[in-house]
This record gives sequence, structure tokens and C-alpha cells, in this order.
Amino acid sequence: MFWSASPAAAAHLSAATPGSSGPTSLDDATDKATNAAGWVQENWGTWLTSGLQILLIIVIAVVLRHVIRRTITKLIERMNRTVAAAQGTALGGLLVNAERRRQRSEAIGSVLRSVASFVIMGTAALTVLSVLKINLAPLLASAGVAGVAIGFGARNLVTDFLSGVFMILEDQYGVGDEIDAGVATGTVIEVGLRVTKLRGPNGAIWYIRNGEVKRIGNLSQGWSTAAVDVVIAADQDLERARGTITAAGEEMSKAEPWNEQLWEGVEVLGLSEVHLDTVTISVSAKTMPGKAPGVERELRWRIKRALDAAGVHLAPRPAPEEEEEEEAADPTAGVAAPSALNNPLSPQSLATSPIASPSKMGK
Repeated sequence: MFWSASPAAAAHLSAATPGSSGPTSLDDATDKATNAAGWVQENWGTWLTSGLQILLIIVIAVVLRHVIRRTITKLIERMNRTVAAAQGTALGGLLVNAERRRQRSEAIGSVLRSVASFVIMGTAALTVLSVLKINLAPLLASAGVAGVAIGFGARNLVTDFLSGVFMILEDQYGVGDEIDAGVATGTVIEVGLRVTKLRGPNGAIWYIRNGEVKRIGNLSQGWSTAAVDVVIAADQDLERARGTITAAGEEMSKAEPWNEQLWEGVEVLGLSEVHLDTVTISVSAKTMPGKAPGVERELRWRIKRALDAAGVHLAPRPAPEEEEEEEAADPTAGVAAPSALNNPLSPQSLATSPIASPSKMGK
């Protein structure tokens, strides 16, 4: 005989039996699944909207960054092509340094591209975080503190970078310029945002931090002055010497390549020094930037040849002055001064003589 229970009784028996949690666990699981499905159903629209917003922000940032960087690159290339075209003309050959302009434009383009990328991607990152409902106040505060700490630690680097940016933007010097930076003097061979490379007169390469440069003397901007002093004998004909020097300068200004390097005619300024046997005539000429030393050497050469041909004699080189013979040493310099104690009969010597003992005095 088999005994069977109704479903209600079975359920009641299962619920009453200690340690049996099958139907209860199933109900809980069902409730949790229902709640999860409802939560997903309620929030999936928000998730989808946020995801689309983030995707759109990233796409816009990448496209905008690419467009701006490409625009800057095209602008720099166009500037370089313009400089290269001007380089082929006569005026451009005198006034434009293609390598200098190219490096300057490339440095400016690099700075602009870096700034554009930082601003665009940084703005996109902050926008994405705001879409994700992340509080940006603590993050921005931490970034500010970290930025201040990094700024104090790398202040020299920041100073070098900012100084380099302003040097390039203001075109204080460029490749090929002859400059005096205070700490070193030479020809600029490379201009960077942090350091500047100079080729010194003896061939040494100087690496100068842009932040350490307090003053710049550019000898290659605008124009230079070639100055020559001609020393002739005082008995020579000064008017003849002036005419000869002027003619030599005019001949030089018409010859290649000095006709391009001389921007004005050679000018005889007059007498700068007058001595008993010599006079000094000052000669000056305005030249291209950085070409004054070569013009001075050539001008001295031509003036010397012209004066020799005209019979105007230069002042002889003064003979070196003979060194005066040292006076003989005084033989009495090492002798001590006479003393009264050297004479045993002098009152000083008698006063210093020892007093005789009483026994000797009685004898």
C-alpha cells in the first residue's frame, strides 16, 4: 500500500522541514533575476546614451586633432616653399636665410602641434569623465598640486623651454647668425626649445641653455660696419692719400663679390689720430650682416696696394723700446748703521761695562 500526499501538503512539509531551502532559494533567485532584469531594462538607455556620447567625444577629438595638426603642417610647408622661392632671387639671397627660416618655422610648428594636441585631448578626457558622472574637483585639485610640485622640481627646464619659445617667436637669432650670448660667442648652428648650439671661433661647439641667456648681441641682423684704420707718415700728402683710398674703395665696390656685400660706398671719415711722426686715417663701409671681417681684410689689401702705387708711404713700425739697464746695487745697502757701542771709550760703552767686585776694588 502506497501513501501519497497532495502538492500543497508537500509544499507545506518542505517549508516546515528544517534545513530544507530549495523552494525558498529558487524564489530568491527568481526575485534577484527579475530585479536585475528590471534594473538593466531601466538603465540600458542611459548606458547606451553615455556610450554614444563618449564615442562621439573621442571621434570628434581625434578628427579635430588630426585636422589641426595637418593644417599647421601644411602652413609650415607653405612658408618654407615661399622662403625657398624667394631664395632664388637676388634680393632674397641677400635678406633671407632659408635654413634659419626653415628651422624657425619647424620649431614654431612643433610647439603649436604639441599645444593643440594637449588642449584637445585634455578637454576630451575631462568631458568623458564628466559623462561618467565622476567628480572632477578632487582630480583637478590633485592635478594642480602635482603640477606645482613638478613645476618646482623642473623649474629650470620650464624656464629653458619658455625662453626658447620666446626667442624663436621674437626671432632674436637664427641659424647662421653670429651672436654674443655673454657666456659664449660664435655662429649659431642649431636653435632648439631648450638649448642653442654655437660654433666658437676655435671650432668648439657650445651648448647654451636658453634660460641661462641674459642678453643677446646679434652681429648678423640689419647691417654691419667695416672699419679700417690706415696709419701713414705725417709728412705725406693727405689729400693724395684720401683720393687714393676713395678710388680703391670705389673699385672694390664694383668688383665681384664685394658689390653685393658692400651696401654703401667706402667712406673716408678723416683723421682719428695725429702724432708727431704718424697720422691715422679712418675708413668705414656699411656691409651685409656678418660680412664685415672679410670686407675689412680685402679693403686693407686694396688700400695698401693703391697707396704703394701712388707713392704714399705708410708709417714705419716703431722699434721696440730697449729695456733700461737696472741700476747697480748700492754696496753700502747691506751695511749696518754705525753704533756708538763700537767705540770702547765712548760713554755708551763705558756705561754698559760691568762693575768691578769689591775685592778687586780693594786691591
